[in-house]
Amino acid sequence: MSGDPVLSLDHVSREYRSGTATVRALDGLSLEVAAGELVAVMGPSGSGKSTLLALGGGLDVPTAGRVRVEGVALDGLSAAALARVRRDRIGYVFQDFNLVSGLTAAENVALPRELAGASARRARAEALAALDEVGLAGEADRFPDHLSGGQQQRVAVARALIGQRRLVLADEPTGALDSVTGQAVLDLIRARVDRGAAGVLVTHEARFASWADRIVFLRDGRMVDSTGGRDRVEELLTS
Repeated sequence: MSGDPVLSLDHVSREYRSGTATVRALDGLSLEVAAGELVAVMGPSGSGKSTLLALGGGLDVPTAGRVRVEGVALDGLSAAALARVRRDRIGYVFQDFNLVSGLTAAENVALPRELAGASARRARAEALAALDEVGLAGEADRFPDHLSGGQQQRVAVARALIGQRRLVLADEPTGALDSVTGQAVLDLIRARVDRGAAGVLVTHEARFASWADRIVFLRDGRMVDSTGGRDRVEELLTS
């Protein structure tokens, strides 16, 4: 791996107000993820994992520090420019799927490509190919409410991987899947990273973290380990 990182968080903090208290979800976190690298992020509930993804995906802004995607500082962008970065460069797999209920599976997957200017015909063809990759070719014209939780998650993964996104962010992408399907989804994310994307995977399962090149462990908004030693995952989880 060489060149500038695809994702860079530079001394990033994020604070939230909760009544009269201030909660610091991230506390001076610095992290770089290169092209061709999959980083797994682990840690207990409330450690800042989902906040890290939201900031990296431009869905939230830091209280302090700077987030860059392919060298572009997200905090310096207009709302329209930020929307373009999220649409064209970042694929995001949400923990709660975040599918549009009034669109079919194929239409959900095709949406970012149509918004990027692809013709409806081309976007649908790409969407069908992406759905085939996740084993849902036969469900293209069904609506999310008519799909199981696992099927909805696979649609969300297909939408994140369509096009030429350089950064793939996945928040517990295997949470609604059985073991076999979960491994298949991780294989797709791993394959996209191996083709040159950067990937960040939030997971609580050591067996899925083992797919990553590096494992980052968070506690109380801070990085407490980033050695990449897969054999230390269970130790860190129980310490």
